[in-house]
Amino acid sequence: MTENAALTDISGDYTLDPAHSRLGFVARHAVVTKVRGQFSDWTATAHIDTANPAASSVTVTINPASVSTGSADRDGHLQSPDFFDAAQFPEWKFVSTEVSRDGSDWTVTGDLTIKDVTKPVTIEFEENGSAKDPFGNVRVGFEGDVTVNRKDWGLTWNAALETGGVLVSEKIRLEFDISAIKNA
Repeated sequence: MTENAALTDISGDYTLDPAHSRLGFVARHAVVTKVRGQFSDWTATAHIDTANPAASSVTVTINPASVSTGSADRDGHLQSPDFFDAAQFPEWKFVSTEVSRDGSDWTVTGDLTIKDVTKPVTIEFEENGSAKDPFGNVRVGFEGDVTVNRKDWGLTWNAALETGGVLVSEKIRLEFDISAIKNA
């Protein structure tokens, strides 16, 4: 049996590896372009059960003040009461309520709380594989995304454009590039 064959069952408890993971977003800006950003301060844990995917679970905690879009002015505006109100709501949370699997495709449904609003979200993930790293850690990788309407969470600030349309789209694509390490 090869070492990779031993990793076909990835069941267990995992913790996100923040150095090798990304929680990002994409928003249409001024109708003509997209702004990409990410959060640098977030944690996640997961229980993966490949034999019974419904017994799997995920919890993610995000610090909205850690937003980074490449523009300090824009980041400051996103952190302000116009958008995230990060001073008053310093933590966002996602807690799974249902997990299913079809081959290497996983579907995770859960409650996403932004500010004081909780709404259900379903995220499709592709399992990228698993491996033992040079330090002896078992790692798993997943990629996923979902498009949400920011107004559902009370993120309603906008500005009309002279040429028509608005400055920031309502639809936001959340992107997840996950590397997690199996707990010892």
